[in-house]
Amino acid sequence: MCNRKTINGALLLMICLFTASVGASTLMWKKSYGLEKQGKYAQAAEAIEPMAKAGKDEYAVLRYAYLLYKQGRYNDSFDYYRKAMEMNRDSIDARLGITLPLLAQKRWRQVTVYTRQVLVKAEWNHTAHVRLMTAEEGMRKWHTLGRHAQEVTRVYPSDPMLWVYLARARAWMGDVKSAKAAYEKVLIREPDNEEAAEYLAKNE
Repeated sequence: MCNRKTINGALLLMICLFTASVGASTLMWKKSYGLEKQGKYAQAAEAIEPMAKAGKDEYAVLRYAYLLYKQGRYNDSFDYYRKAMEMNRDSIDARLGITLPLLAQKRWRQVTVYTRQVLVKAEWNHTAHVRLMTAEEGMRKWHTLGRHAQEVTRVYPSDPMLWVYLARARAWMGDVKSAKAAYEKVLIREPDNEEAAEYLAKNE
């Protein structure tokens, strides 16, 4: 039978082991973030690779997927983002994340699939709308992009990039007057925007 002294010793040992484990985990994450800040994405990924590959920590899988993307390992990044989605089917982070390697590979149709899944859950998610518009532009769906940008600028009227998308769509549709009006709004919000200034100068 264990006496109180033995129990207290065992408890102390468990606490020490737990504290050591937490400390090691904290150092691992700190190392990964530090390497990322230096642009050493491969080494930053290696620091958390065992945890990501174990597939039990959702955040480790998400971060590993992102660091693979930063290395240009787009297919591997896609696979890990898919793994994160399987771990948590409600994750907006994973659905937005998976669009990063898809955008880099110009896989526009797949970008639309995942961004629309996000918008089902969060109707006016800014990032999802921007990435969907990028895909619409990539597919040269100017009328779709124009309608989309018109809607989103009403929700986020202060964002110059959204007005840029609207202006581009109007310009490609041949509506110079509307394109100029949109680019003028861009310059009010971002006076140094070269694209807007160049278009307006050419279409005085």
